[in-house]
Formats: sequence, C-alpha cells, structure tokens
Amino acid sequence: MSVIHESRRALLAALLAEQGVDALLVTRGVNVRYLTGLVSSNAAVLVRDDASAVLATDSRYIETARRVCSGVEVIEQGDVAGALVKAAGRPGIEAHDMSVAKYKSLGGELPAVERLVERVRVVKDEAEIEALRTACDLTDRAFTEVAGTIAPGMTEKQVARALDSRMAELGADGPAFDTIVASGPNGAIPHHSPSDRPIERGDLVTMDFGALYEGYHADMTRTVAVGGVSDWQRELYDLVREAQRAGRHALAPGAGLGEVDAAARGVIEGAGYGERFVHPLGHGVGLEIHEDPFLRPAGAGRLEDRVPITVEPGVYLPGRGGVRIEDTLVTRAGGPELLTRTTKELLIL
Repeated sequence: MSVIHESRRALLAALLAEQGVDALLVTRGVNVRYLTGLVSSNAAVLVRDDASAVLATDSRYIETARRVCSGVEVIEQGDVAGALVKAAGRPGIEAHDMSVAKYKSLGGELPAVERLVERVRVVKDEAEIEALRTACDLTDRAFTEVAGTIAPGMTEKQVARALDSRMAELGADGPAFDTIVASGPNGAIPHHSPSDRPIERGDLVTMDFGALYEGYHADMTRTVAVGGVSDWQRELYDLVREAQRAGRHALAPGAGLGEVDAAARGVIEGAGYGERFVHPLGHGVGLEIHEDPFLRPAGAGRLEDRVPITVEPGVYLPGRGGVRIEDTLVTRAGGPELLTRTTKELLIL
C-alpha cells in the first residue's frame, strides 16, 4: 500500500499551489489514514508541495506508524499539530476540521484550506474499489441469509441484530453505520431507529445497512413485503424501482450531480409524490459512509470516472409506510459498475 499512499500524497501536493500554500497540515483522522495508512486517534501529517511528508503521532501509535507508514518521516509527539507547525513554519490547515481553540494555540494566522484532501478522495483507486466491492458482497450475502428468516412477530431490533451479526460472521469488520430496520408505518421515517415493534403480516419492511471492510463502507437498502402485498404497496414499490433505475442509468463520467438527481426525482414527481421524496438521491462512499459528491437537486459539479456513489430514491407516506431502494455503484466510462447485486424485485417473505 505504500506506493498507493505515495501516489495519493502526490495528487494532493499538485493542488497546493492553487491554494497559495507550500504545505498542508492534515489533522482530520480519516484524511491522515487516506494519505499514510495509519489509523489512530491522535496523528497529523504535513504534506509539502514536493510530495514529501512528515507524520506525527504519540507513543501509543508510534511503533505502528514506523511499521506501516513508509515513505514519510515519522516523529513522536503528543501535540501532533503543534510539532508539525514548528517544522513547517506556516502551512495551510484543514479549516473544516480544526477547532478555534486549537487554531489559536498554533498562533493563528495560518492559511485556511477547505476540503482539499476530500477533493482528492472523490476518485477512488482500484484498491479502494476492491475493498468496497468486498464490503458490498458481504452486505449482499448477509441480506440473502437474513431475509429468509424474517417473519411476523420478529421485532425490528431482532432483524437489525441479525444483519449486523451475519455481516460480522461473514468477515466484516463491523456495520458501516447504524443499521436501519423500519416496518409498517415506521417505514415513513427515512432514518428510523429499530424499535421493539413486532413485524406484522402485510407490512413493508425497509432495511438500510452495510458492511465495513478494511475501512470502506458499503451501503444498500431493500424494502420487502411480509406475508403479502396490497395494491398500493405494489404500486409504490414499482414507482421507486423505476426511479432508482432512472438514477442508475444517469450515472456517467461528466454527468451533472443535479442532472442525475433530476432523472430519478422526475419519475417520482411525475407520479405526484414529489413532496414525499424528502432527501437527496445519493452520496459518495469510501472511508466514510457519507462523503463527496452528493446527488441533490440543483447540485453543482459533475461526476468523474471511478467514483463510488449511492442511488437511493424513496417515497414516504406518513401513517402508512414507505419504500426505499438503494445500491452502491461506481461510475465507469462504459457504464456504472453495480457493487450491491441483491435483486430489486419485490420480495414477499
């Protein structure tokens, strides 16, 4: 992985001049991991415009850093940001991460840089995509095994625990985020927390979950029916599936973020449910579950090649229930690569 981390630091270094700085102090933990491979609760890395780098961490992580962070100078220091500022003089700082108190402790007047590492992280290398592919495979397999056990009387919490447990048994490092299981009327709440509500015959059940693997986050949502399906439930499901298909087909390098959102949202609006689609269409995934770019109405910017992103339209009817269908995909020149492969046919359990 050292060659990959060196390549990432080189990409970052090439962007420093446009920010008016000759070095960037990276303090955000996920960005330190991306640039060096070190996972810790106290580390920072200084990346210079020639792509050379110095990493500081404390005694708890120093031996790990010396082992895994090749190609960088490693120093032991508890005040990681302070040590690197002394070494660099006047580097840019991650303004979206550093607290005001910490900024003042460094003497102030350091140039503010906004989300530059995050900008580099948008396009994934093939090693990252392979980790995401594995995470999504674990997610698919867990769903297939757990879905067959869902029956009236099981609670939302029991289903959520079963999904989390099965992902771990299959090899996940843990859940990628807090698993959502929403049954019956709770399906009208997009981010419902699993409760002790027993699943009833005739319910729609929405499950939004994913596996974490080597730091990379899968994200998939499926809505199933338990014991049977009514006409309105079938119509709502078919509508969301059509919108999700439109969103997936709109993914391509060069496509506008707002245009992709509109492709799916227009299907739902055309059916008269526009006000019931209450969130953006999708988001990037990687070392974080929600990261750039975001597919939202009037979203600025365009997709690039090799961007993992979700497509997750939903319609939510208060007091009745809802449907959401979500995949994780990767933009490719020849068409998006689907990472979550579980069927989108309505399953009646």
